[in-house]
Amino acid sequence: MDYKEHTELYSIQDKQLMKTAEDSLDPKIDRVEEIIKFAKEAGYKKLGIANCISFVKEADNLEAKFRTEGFEVEKVHCKYGKLPFDKIVPGYKGVACNPAGQAKYLADHNTELNIMMGLCVGHDMLFNSKSAAPVTPLVVKDRKLKHHTLKSLNE
Repeated sequence: MDYKEHTELYSIQDKQLMKTAEDSLDPKIDRVEEIIKFAKEAGYKKLGIANCISFVKEADNLEAKFRTEGFEVEKVHCKYGKLPFDKIVPGYKGVACNPAGQAKYLADHNTELNIMMGLCVGHDMLFNSKSAAPVTPLVVKDRKLKHHTLKSLNE
């Protein structure tokens, strides 16, 4: 594949997203600050947070930080809708995580950028595929390493 074939992979919107990402690069800021800078550069006003229920405190703190920066925020945890697991997969018990429901909730509330916090492997994939808005991860769940996945690659 030559460069021309590669450039044809990108729509006008994709190219704008790439430009905004490049304009937001700053090695002196952390990931949260980078998301804020990116969202402002992109002109986004309404952000969504899709979090695992075990990250409620962190999601609340993120919401407060975004609001301080002037954004409207919608937040939804993974147990949204209290979906009985056996309605999704017969024989399973308890309340299922609901990544498709999280994506629909945020779409129904017209978020322009969604931030994913600690969704399980598989659930994150479903959320990404169902999200109407672009998604960026802030935290990936890693139970063993307390969400510091890179440790396993640096040992």
